[in-house]
Amino acid sequence: MMVLDRATGQWIDSAFRRLPDFLEPSDLLVLNDTRVIRARITGRLERSTGTARDIEVLFAAPSVANNNAAWEVLCRPGRRVRPGDRIVFAGAEMEALEGTFGESRPHGLRLLHLPPDRLLPFLERHGHVPLPPYIERDDTSSDAAEYQTIYANAPGAVAAPTAGLHFTPEILNKLAERGIEIVKLTLHVGVGTFIPVRAEDPREHVLKPERFELGADAAARLNAARAAGRRVIAVGTTSTRTLEYMLQRYGRFIEASGETNLFILPGYRFEAVNGLLTNFHLPRSTLVMLVSAFASREKILSAYHHAIEERYRFYSYGDCMLIR
Repeated sequence: MMVLDRATGQWIDSAFRRLPDFLEPSDLLVLNDTRVIRARITGRLERSTGTARDIEVLFAAPSVANNNAAWEVLCRPGRRVRPGDRIVFAGAEMEALEGTFGESRPHGLRLLHLPPDRLLPFLERHGHVPLPPYIERDDTSSDAAEYQTIYANAPGAVAAPTAGLHFTPEILNKLAERGIEIVKLTLHVGVGTFIPVRAEDPREHVLKPERFELGADAAARLNAARAAGRRVIAVGTTSTRTLEYMLQRYGRFIEASGETNLFILPGYRFEAVNGLLTNFHLPRSTLVMLVSAFASREKILSAYHHAIEERYRFYSYGDCMLIR
């Protein structure tokens, strides 16, 4: 773990087990308890033309506009999938799940209509862990546990909130012993996490909305911390965006659920978050732009150069940085 002072740009090379030492007993730590679903599965595409073939489907997010009776999905290959085409996902012992494709959506997504109450249990039994595309291998049995935070609770993400992967029961116990308060929120990480910023002007990039939820108890504790002048430390960019969205939208923390597409770029003024624990991110990603907004582009680039020289591991299963 690198510890970066965002005021001075100075860093310390440390280890994650020392996280409690770099926090104050008055700090409030915010975790994202989303749970990664087994969102990737192969099915038999039955075209309206009478032909058929196997395709891989990634279930990205339920369609709120369709009362969750349809999901936005990515198909591979998907160019010849048309509205009205059927797909059959076959499980063990003659179990099957059928769906019908609807219209196309931005970013290569398609709408797939299917029984909503059967999907998640079916995926849990027969689906695969949706590893990030830069992990060029099939998922293994160990990924089912390792690509999940130990406090994951609310199913719905297609990617792990990777800053949380570092936590162990021992670390959580040490944080509690130090008196550091912990609250949880939910933001279901979606495929927008993997979509790079291709526009010359990053402000033209539109972040795909993701579903969030903040409970009444967590909201009350967050408001109390802010009122007392205590620091709020977000674990991950997902927690950060949710907290900042709440203050932008409501002016305070309240019990709420919905969607957010808040895209944080350099120049953004942070209102909710005083510290950030995050992994090292890909160039031209919305994630690296958020951390650059939090600590300045120059300081992040300098810290990243040092991380490369010191052979820090980047990306989902990599090392982390505490920015304070």
